[in-house]
Amino acid sequence: MIFLYLFLPVLLAAYFLFKKPTHRIWILIGFSYVFYAWGEPVWVILLLAASLLGYFFALGIERTRGTPLSRLLFITAIAVNIGLLCFFKYTGFLMESLNMLLPFQLPVPDIKLPIGISFFTFELICYLTDVYKGVIEAPRSPKKVLFYVSFFPHLVAGPIIRYRDIEEQIERPQVTLAGFSGGVSRFVFGLGKKVLLANLLGESANLLLHADEASVSVLGMWFGILLFALQIYFDFSGYSDMAIGLGKMFGFNLRENFNYPYISKSAGEFWRRWNMSLGGFFRDYVYIPLGGNQRNTVRNLFVVWFLTGIWHGASWNFIIWGLYFGTLIYIERQFLGKWLNKLPALFAHIYAVLIILIGWVWFYFTDLSEAIHALLTMFGLNHKAILNVELGFYVRDNLTLVAAAVILSTPLLLTGARRIAKAFPRLGRGIAFAGTPVLQVIILFLCTVLLVGSSYNPFLYYRF
Repeated sequence: MIFLYLFLPVLLAAYFLFKKPTHRIWILIGFSYVFYAWGEPVWVILLLAASLLGYFFALGIERTRGTPLSRLLFITAIAVNIGLLCFFKYTGFLMESLNMLLPFQLPVPDIKLPIGISFFTFELICYLTDVYKGVIEAPRSPKKVLFYVSFFPHLVAGPIIRYRDIEEQIERPQVTLAGFSGGVSRFVFGLGKKVLLANLLGESANLLLHADEASVSVLGMWFGILLFALQIYFDFSGYSDMAIGLGKMFGFNLRENFNYPYISKSAGEFWRRWNMSLGGFFRDYVYIPLGGNQRNTVRNLFVVWFLTGIWHGASWNFIIWGLYFGTLIYIERQFLGKWLNKLPALFAHIYAVLIILIGWVWFYFTDLSEAIHALLTMFGLNHKAILNVELGFYVRDNLTLVAAAVILSTPLLLTGARRIAKAFPRLGRGIAFAGTPVLQVIILFLCTVLLVGSSYNPFLYYRF
């Protein structure tokens, strides 16, 4: 509520009060640091220090290009960023894992994870690598790097952007009425995804997946994981929509991050559609440099999926989750993909939905015993009833919500609207002119009502 009705209006007023791009960029930098400091008053210093270190390292790398010193500076810069991420995110996990193996116990430090560190360290790695390879030039002004790293829409939960994608935009943000209007629309729909869908789906998912043993059933566990699958999609894609929409409002085009992943027909396709900016990072900055499809392909694949898993959280369940998808993609590359291509699309889609839902079990339960228990229940190996009365209540109470979420997780409505607009141009223009703004006002009103009466419910990817 503070963001919607105080921070954002004040920022918009300040931003459009000034005309020069330089002034506008500094306003965005200042407000971005206020935004971050609101949630992390201590670690805002870390964000500033990491950005300035990236700026100075990049200058040094460029000025010594072609010499051993340039390579040394690049390796040191990458090591600093990875070291920061590992210290804050993985120190406790490493100590806990060692304590399982050692005959004595090491102290486990309680290190608070700075919000968004997984995102802004990866963006600095992108920036430094591109400077080292000569893809981009290191800017002489720290303003550009400070803005690139701190721009608040993508700061705490992505999408991961690359400096080369917004380099020219920083010089002259393209603010237009159409762009601003489209940005507002994208932001409001993203907000609706989070508040009207993800939050409500999450409440029922948690109740089902943490039900007492007497209330657990086979189909109940499947239904609970389905609810979580829809929740995390609308939560994360909603944040990405809000980030992209905010970017457009200020004249910046951020990269897309989702492309209807649940219509996929394989694990590989799912990951080409889900969190695309993260997938692009691991492809371009890890998989291809390791050799890609040219050499050591299997090793490269599993290194990437191990890193993908552990990036999401310092816990064994995330490692298993990453390797689970890595294994599926390996099998699909070997032979299963050819079989799937020969099947009717419906069967390939059913396969993809099933393996995705099973994968979300490992993502949801950080306790391995709980994850195994859930999987055993889902496959009828825990001597639980197929269904029970409690499940009937959950289905009845959530049927409309789930049906709406399933439809909205596909391009069905968008395709239908485009066909109507093509067949009836006047009607399509009328809907775009009057219907869309009315719908946005309704969504904003409903979100406001729910936010006023609810407790704090952060985006799921804030934890990463």
